[in-house]
Amino acid sequence: MQARQLEIHGAVEFTPKTFPDHRGLFAAPFQEEAFVEAVGHRLRLAQCNHSVSSRGVIRGVHFADVPPGQAKYVYCPRGELLDVVVDLRVGSPTFGRWESVRLDADQYRALYVAEGLGHGFVALTDDTVMTYLCSAPYNPPAEHGVDPFDPELALPWSDCTDAVPVLSEKDQNAPSLREAVEADLLPRYQDCLDRYAELRRQHQDCPL
Repeated sequence: MQARQLEIHGAVEFTPKTFPDHRGLFAAPFQEEAFVEAVGHRLRLAQCNHSVSSRGVIRGVHFADVPPGQAKYVYCPRGELLDVVVDLRVGSPTFGRWESVRLDADQYRALYVAEGLGHGFVALTDDTVMTYLCSAPYNPPAEHGVDPFDPELALPWSDCTDAVPVLSEKDQNAPSLREAVEADLLPRYQDCLDRYAELRRQHQDCPL
C-alpha cells in the first residue's frame, strides 16, 4: 500500500494494490501496518459508518470538537465521489485551505482525516457508497459543520459535476468559515497537535 501525505498536515491518502481476476477483484483499503508507518499511531476504531448517496449529494463539511475530536478513515466501495478535506484548525499554517481526492470502486483509494480537520464529499454517481472508520462515536453536541458553499472556501463541487446539489437542512444552514471563527466553534491547531502527540505516545507505550 502506498501512502501520500497531503499538504494539509494530518491528511493522508492511501492507495492499496488491487488484484482483479476472473472472479472479480480483491483489495484491502485499510492496512494497519501502512497506516501506523504513515501516521505514527494505530487507528482506534469506535464506530463504522456507511452512507449511500445519489449523484449530486453533498455531505459536509463536518468536524468535531477537539479534544477528543473524531478522526476518519474513508473509502468508496461502490460508485465514485470527490472527497474534500478542509483545514479548519485555527492557527494552522494551512488554515482555510482544502485538498481533494477522488475515491472510487476501481482503485479503492482511502483518505485519513485527522482530528480537527473538516471533511465533506460529493457523490459523482448514483448509489455511491462511503465507508467511514471513525476513531470516536457519534456525539451530537460535539459535531459541527461549515457551509460547503462558502465563497471564502470555494470548494470544487461544480468543477467535478453538473448535477444539482442536494444537501441536508443542517448543511444548508451551517455557518460560513468566518462566522464559525467569530462564534469560536473551530478547533485550535495547538489542541490538535497536542492530541496527535498524545496518540503517538499512547502507541509507543502500548504498540500492540
